[in-house]
Amino acid sequence: MFNDHSSLLAHLATRRSGKARDMVAPGPDSAQLRDIIALALRTPDHGKLAPWRIVNVADDQREAFAALLKSAWVSENPGAAGMDLSALDQFAHQAPTLLVLVSTPVPGVKIPVWEQQMSAGAVGMNLLHAAHAHGFVGSWLTGWAAYSPNVAAAFGVGAGDTIVGYFFLGTAGGELSERPRPEYDDVVRAWDI
Repeated sequence: MFNDHSSLLAHLATRRSGKARDMVAPGPDSAQLRDIIALALRTPDHGKLAPWRIVNVADDQREAFAALLKSAWVSENPGAAGMDLSALDQFAHQAPTLLVLVSTPVPGVKIPVWEQQMSAGAVGMNLLHAAHAHGFVGSWLTGWAAYSPNVAAAFGVGAGDTIVGYFFLGTAGGELSERPRPEYDDVVRAWDI
């Protein structure tokens, strides 16, 4: 994958998120997706607990996902029945590939829940890096659908579990623009004791 350190540095310097709604085919094929997920699982995991799960929402399941979103939205928002819910359809159908990352902390172990949740976040970042290394663009989205109890239940999210986000993968539909990044001196400081 990376022949030298400069290739890895270039990869890290060029990874950026794309807008899921602008992604086009092709997305990862089944072998590429398996490799992307396998790379994502190479994450810090104190206690070797694997406190996360990944759900692949296949192309032929997108309509059911859209129906789930609409049903959950109407259930959780009184008065929403009869509203235009096309944005939920768009969310469900954007990008060629959709993965749902779930944090599943293991209860009753010495590893704090926060560390286990951070491990799930690291899986998410690794998904984006691995997709980029395979020549795809990724987008990590949350929003209402990540916090909906009805949507969570449909993904088997149990007590103490949470949807970390929806990971859309595909090919950039156009040139990706760079977003502003924090200035080094604004976020890094020396410890002053």
